Amino acid sequence: MNDKTIAAISTPPGKGGIAVIRISGSDAIAIGDRMFKTKNGKKLSELDSAKMIYGDILYNGIAIDDGLASVFFSPHSYTGEDTVEINCHGGILLANKVLESAFLCGAEQASPGEFTKRAFLSGNISLTEAEAIAELIDAQSEGQLTLASSNSHGVLSCAITELYNRLSQLVAKIYVDIDYPGEDLVEFDKADILEELLFLINDIEKLSGTYQTGRAVAHGVSVVICGKPNTGKSSLMNMLLGKERAIVTSEAGTTRDIIEETVEAGCVLLRISDTAGIRKKSKVNENIEKYSVIRSLLAIERADVCIIMLDALEGVTDQDAKIAGEAHEAGKGIIIVVNKWDEYEKENGTLEKYQKEVYNKLSYLQYAPILFISAKTGQRVHKLYELINKVANQNALRVQTSVLNQVLNEAIAIVQPPTDKGKRLKIFYMTQASTKPPTFVVFVNDKELFHFSYERYLINQLRKEFGLVGTPVRIIVREKNEKDI
Repeated sequence: MNDKTIAAISTPPGKGGIAVIRISGSDAIAIGDRMFKTKNGKKLSELDSAKMIYGDILYNGIAIDDGLASVFFSPHSYTGEDTVEINCHGGILLANKVLESAFLCGAEQASPGEFTKRAFLSGNISLTEAEAIAELIDAQSEGQLTLASSNSHGVLSCAITELYNRLSQLVAKIYVDIDYPGEDLVEFDKADILEELLFLINDIEKLSGTYQTGRAVAHGVSVVICGKPNTGKSSLMNMLLGKERAIVTSEAGTTRDIIEETVEAGCVLLRISDTAGIRKKSKVNENIEKYSVIRSLLAIERADVCIIMLDALEGVTDQDAKIAGEAHEAGKGIIIVVNKWDEYEKENGTLEKYQKEVYNKLSYLQYAPILFISAKTGQRVHKLYELINKVANQNALRVQTSVLNQVLNEAIAIVQPPTDKGKRLKIFYMTQASTKPPTFVVFVNDKELFHFSYERYLINQLRKEFGLVGTPVRIIVREKNEKDI
């Protein structure tokens, strides 16, 4: 345990009804006795643990405020050490004066997070619980609050510990059988061991599959609005935020820097970025605009979801196709938004026809949903919140290996793999390598036999089974010797 006794103000800075000064360490009680005089004459060291008492707060022996003191004896405290918490009135100068009194009596300034660090080192909380406490403090949405609260109570830690213990028991059985063969010290059945191992793998994959969703809740979903100049990106951002954040004019190139804001959508915090309009290089003259375009492309790289803004009156231009291609190649979740739909002249079947034209010109984005909106009036903009969450989840989807290979086998049964010169492609199995975008590795007997058409068929089957809306899907092909399977 640490030798030094630390102190810090544990309540947020600023004026308030009360402020709490926490003191923790081996000398905490003695320091508390020197700077706090109870009204009934008892010392803090004479109190029962977890009790609160009224008295005077002293500075160099002179009372500067009246307040309450709580005492927690080791190991029954947050840090696992002797701890004193002093409640004073919440003035900025007063709270600092009480903290200074603690320093004069022998305490040292606590560094950020040091109380939680000591709680972890003393074994009072796990590392995941320590992280959750920091997330609980920083929570900006209901989802973040719920997730952090769950983890701070050890839900994730218990799940990991349970998996670890199951795996340790399996390993122990195997070691005993290897070291003491034929001794019958443990009940050992290879079939039972393999079955339990498969159950373990399945449960581990289930838990790991929750990571991306949990990460989206904990850290928010990064959304970038990108497109040509003057398509209504800034208007859309203002409408999503419900306030005037970005400057809106009819002049192209008004937005020069990336504007970032957050908004809560359901349980998820959306971090929305409005980027500078990306024009053709030949039309970019100013150095500042060139720099803005570069930053916009970097924003696409960092984003979870890209909203590709199209101008309904102009249709899909070559520049739109280039921007969409950047997002597609980067493996981002993509939503195509057609703006100014209120200004477009319509008749029966106009929407379906327009949608078909978009997909014809952006054929590689057949998976991306299209939303027709008016950023100026707000028409259908509210539908974006749910769509962003859906696309972000699909882009981060992880599929269990057992389920994945079941779908693969069904796909092979429906359409047999191709042959070439009498040699048939054999697909042994498939596994997921990564997410964002979902990337799968297929092990085959001959890579040359794995035609693009069959790859496209398998991707379509994966989309049919798992959705995968708004996200690219990638397949990596690797050769494997059949006798090694």
